[in-house]
Amino acid sequence: MRKSKFHDLNISSATLIFTDLIVLSVVFYFFHKISNASISNNQEVMKYLVITTQYIFFTMPTQLTILAVGLYNEKIRENFNGIIVRLSVAFLLSYLFSLTLSLISSSIYFSSQPIELLYITAFTAIVVTRFIAVSCKYEHMGKRRILLLGHGKRANLISSTMRRATDRVNFEIVGYVKFAGDNVVDDRNIKQINLSVPLEKYIIEENIDEVVIALDERRNNLPSESLFYCKLHDIQITDVIDFIERETGQIAVNHIYPSFILYNKKSSDNWVFNFFKWIFNSFIGLIILSVTWPIIILTIICIKIEDGLRAPVFYTQKRVGLKGKVFSICKFRSMVVDAELSGEQMSGKSDSRITRVGRIIRKYRIDELPQLFNIFIGNMSFVGPRPERPQFTKQFEDSIPFYSHRHNVKPGLTGWAQLKYPYGDGLNDAREKLKFDLYYIKHRSLILDILILIRTSEIVIFGKGR
Repeated sequence: MRKSKFHDLNISSATLIFTDLIVLSVVFYFFHKISNASISNNQEVMKYLVITTQYIFFTMPTQLTILAVGLYNEKIRENFNGIIVRLSVAFLLSYLFSLTLSLISSSIYFSSQPIELLYITAFTAIVVTRFIAVSCKYEHMGKRRILLLGHGKRANLISSTMRRATDRVNFEIVGYVKFAGDNVVDDRNIKQINLSVPLEKYIIEENIDEVVIALDERRNNLPSESLFYCKLHDIQITDVIDFIERETGQIAVNHIYPSFILYNKKSSDNWVFNFFKWIFNSFIGLIILSVTWPIIILTIICIKIEDGLRAPVFYTQKRVGLKGKVFSICKFRSMVVDAELSGEQMSGKSDSRITRVGRIIRKYRIDELPQLFNIFIGNMSFVGPRPERPQFTKQFEDSIPFYSHRHNVKPGLTGWAQLKYPYGDGLNDAREKLKFDLYYIKHRSLILDILILIRTSEIVIFGKGR
C-alpha cells in the first residue's frame, strides 16, 4: 500500500477534511430548506447562483479556520476539551467572516432564519463527529507496517527525530533486521527480527507495507534481489532520510550529501515567479494591515505608557537576507531601551531585558507587524527562513553544515520551522530549525506558502510565539 502525503496531509487528515465537508453540506442543505429564503429575482439560474455563493461562503471559511487552529493535524497534542475550544474559535472566526459579508451584500445570507442558528447547528454537528473520530482513533487510519533494514546510527535517526507516540501515529515499526557494518545503537523499543526464511518471503507473509533502508554500510550488504522482488509486489522501498523527511517535514542535515544542494532544481532567480510572489505578498500584507491597524496603534500607546513618551517605539536590526545581503528590519521594541548596552546577544526564553508589554506582543507575534514594510519593499517574503543577525549567521555558518543554503531564498515573516519547532535561542536550536528550513527550500511553492500562512494563525491565536 503506497502512502500519498502532501506535507502534513495524509489519509487520516484527508478523511477528516472530507467528513467535515459532508457534515457542513448536510447542515447547510437543511438550513436552506427550512429558511424559505426569498430571492428578489425569480429566475432559476440566479436562484441557484445565490445558493451556491452562500454554500461556498459558509463551507470554505469554516474549513479554512478549522485548518488554521490546527485541527486537521492528527499529531496535535490536545485532549477533547482542547479540541472543543479550538472548534469554538474556528466557528467564531468563520461566523464573523460571514457576518461581514452579509453586511456588504444582504443577498449572501438573506433568510428567514438567523444565521447564528446555522453556525450553532454546524458547530454541534462537527463536535459530535469529531468526538466519534477521536474515539475511533481516526489518526491510525492507513497506518503502515514498517520493516527497518539496519540497526545503527542511520536507523537511530527515527528514534531521535520521532520520540513521541504522536510522531508515529501513521506507522508501526514491526522490527529491524541487523546487517554487517551497523554501528549498533541500543533501542529496546524496536524488536530485532531473526530471519528463518528469505527476506522477501518474510515481508510478504507479515504484510509489510514499507521497507525502510537504514544500513550504515551498504556495500555488499544491500539485499538487492529481495528488494526488487518486493518492488514488483508493490511494497514501498524508502531510504531512511526520505522516510524522515516525509514523516517529520525536516531534512537530516548531518546525513545528507552536497549533492542535495547541488542538484536542487528550484531557483530564486526566476523573475516571473518572484514578481507574482511579490504581488501575492503585497496583497496579503495590505489585508493584514487593514485588519491590524487598531492593534498597531494600541501597541504604540502601550509602549509609550510603560516606558514614557520619549521612549522609542520601534527598533531596527541588521539581518542577513537573500544571497547573504544585509538589510534592516523594523520591529516594535519589546526590550528595555539599553538592552544591548553591554554588547549584542541572542534573546532567551526568560530574558530579563523584555518589558511587560514586550512579553505580550512577542507571545502573539505583534512585534513583527512593522516588518510588513520589509515585505512591501521586497527584501522579505511572508514565508521563508527567519533572517538572522550577521554576527550570529557567521557563527552558525562555521558550525552547522549547509547553513548558508538558507540564503538561497528570501527570508520570511513566518516559516515552516516556526510551525514545526518551538522557539530556540542557541546553536543547537539553529541546527534543528535548519532541518525544517531546508525542507521548505526543497519543497517551496505558492501552495505550501498559503498552507504555512493559514497554519501560522494557530501560533498567533493561541499565543505560541516566543
